Amino acid sequence: MIQRLQSVFLLLVAAAMGFTLGLDLWVQEAADSGEVWSLNALFLEQRSATGEVLQTSSNWYIAAMAAFVGLLAIISIFQYRNRGRQMMINMMNSLVMVGLVAIVFLITNSMNTELAAADNGEYQIGFWAILIAMVCNMLANRFIRKDEALIKSVDRIR
Repeated sequence: MIQRLQSVFLLLVAAAMGFTLGLDLWVQEAADSGEVWSLNALFLEQRSATGEVLQTSSNWYIAAMAAFVGLLAIISIFQYRNRGRQMMINMMNSLVMVGLVAIVFLITNSMNTELAAADNGEYQIGFWAILIAMVCNMLANRFIRKDEALIKSVDRIR
């Protein structure tokens, strides 16, 4: 059934991945030159103090992973008849999200060392959406396990 509580959490996972795709993940501002480095799901951009784009590099793999997580969450919603498969899909989703967070950390840390910045920059809403999606995915798995336990207890009573 699509109206179960885990379906709501899985929809939140898909929505959070939409935020990740559409919003910035990280921003670093150089204090001395006024240049701004920003990372979103598709590009790492360097902008001058006037807003002119100086340099861009593609990060298509971040967008691909975020879209894959959103797609898996939508697929998982419609696997309600097979709760084992639904939990397996959600566990794969969790692994991809951990990889996504690790990639963002690696990119931002390498940029901080390259820039020799005094601070580490600021993680934006797009990054925090990944972490919110991870929590929602864990909650969805918890409610799927509760449904499975309920079904097993009903079978024992018969």
